[in-house]
Amino acid sequence: MDNFEPHIYELSAPGKHGTNLPRLDVPETDLPENLLRQDDLNDFPELTELEVVRHYTRISRNNASIDTGPIFLGSCTMKGNPKLHEEVARYAGFAAAHPLQGDALSQGALRLMYELQHYLGEISGFEAVSLQPAAGAQGEFTGILAFRAYHLDRGDHDRTEVLVPNAAHGTNPATAAMAGLKVVELKSDARGNVDMDDLRARLSPRTAGMMLTNPNTLGLFEDQIVEICRLVHEAGGLMYGDGANFNAILGIARPGELGFDFMHYNLHKTFTTPHGGGGPGSGAVGCTAALAPFLPGPRVRKAPDGSYELYTPEKSIGRMKAFHGNFGMLVRAWTYIRTLGEEGLREVSETAVLNANYVRARLKDLYPQAVDRICMHETVLKGQIAGASGVRTLDIAKRLIDYGFHPPTIYFPLIVPEALMIEPTETESKRTLDQFIEAMRAIAREAVETPELLHEAPTRAPVRRLDEVRAARQPVLRYDAEAFRRLREG
Repeated sequence: MDNFEPHIYELSAPGKHGTNLPRLDVPETDLPENLLRQDDLNDFPELTELEVVRHYTRISRNNASIDTGPIFLGSCTMKGNPKLHEEVARYAGFAAAHPLQGDALSQGALRLMYELQHYLGEISGFEAVSLQPAAGAQGEFTGILAFRAYHLDRGDHDRTEVLVPNAAHGTNPATAAMAGLKVVELKSDARGNVDMDDLRARLSPRTAGMMLTNPNTLGLFEDQIVEICRLVHEAGGLMYGDGANFNAILGIARPGELGFDFMHYNLHKTFTTPHGGGGPGSGAVGCTAALAPFLPGPRVRKAPDGSYELYTPEKSIGRMKAFHGNFGMLVRAWTYIRTLGEEGLREVSETAVLNANYVRARLKDLYPQAVDRICMHETVLKGQIAGASGVRTLDIAKRLIDYGFHPPTIYFPLIVPEALMIEPTETESKRTLDQFIEAMRAIAREAVETPELLHEAPTRAPVRRLDEVRAARQPVLRYDAEAFRRLREG
């Protein structure tokens, strides 16, 4: 392929070097034999500094990022990360703080954490917040461990089941199982919400709680949420809110007032702290006063003299990670909330919902809706194009790459055949949305008229379509000239 850059090993030539090392200014010492490299030193490429810089700069341009283009990954909320946040997070007082320097030398950082606890509690309607969990999944684990500790503290040892809708994020059932509880799956009804009859049938004295995302994974608001919470509470269970989709209801609905007992916030989704590529994330959690004693520590509180101090709640389930959470992410979330304020946060959700429904309305004639309803922050369509029976969602996603768009989430939620899960977020302009819509409509035409284009896609990317199953099971983690050649040739 013409746009396939040479590998760094192909640029190597004997005698090249990019660094001149200083003369040795300490006595020479023989290294132990077991520390010496035994295989061929020619495995290392020989390059100039400029060649190395140019190589890595070139390949960095192949990376998709929110700074180079829209990423409509449904359920992920990949929205813009304001550069103001990056500047604040790099303030020396924050960036250079050491987690062991003590409360007296950390008053600025502790005040920020204290205020962020308050802001998140106010936005969600919860009495207490812990900033400790490092990610949303760890926030879930925190919540279910707190549920278990709450029941055991009351002497209720029989509550061993957690109800989870069949459209839930996969981390929900995994979390319950990791906590040693049994997962009970709930059906969805024709409107994409929890089947209320199935819920009533599954509730029992064994119910420890229910895990529910609202808006749910289909991008729909659970309009029976107050009744769901009432039924679970009457059965003696607790309600866990998966906050992955909190971006849709900021300033509009507060989960604590709807009846939830515990919730995690994905600061790396809702509050624009960067995520992707393995982290860092941040999964702060909020809860009712009844569950506050079980939160992980340390939390931050005000001491009688007005200073800020770390403490551990009396019945805490313990730490979820070392130190005090991903602090840089906390700084960014605090900055985001302070920048927007109450009215700005509500506008975030209103715009995100408007954008998703605009995409839904413009595409539903070609890509059927999973459920024929107005959506919230994301829309779930189907890659089932009339007259193109041989084309699948994967083909559509790969063809989008040729049009310059990162594909949306595909084949999720699992209950939707050929799912296309699109979340434009509030940070994309109407112009960008129109470009994406036109690309999707063009692909729908190609699927009928020239389906081979979709089957071969992507054709304009640095790498052609891979065997993704094989790549996951047999990863190649080091340079292989022959494998590189085959990859280049497609």
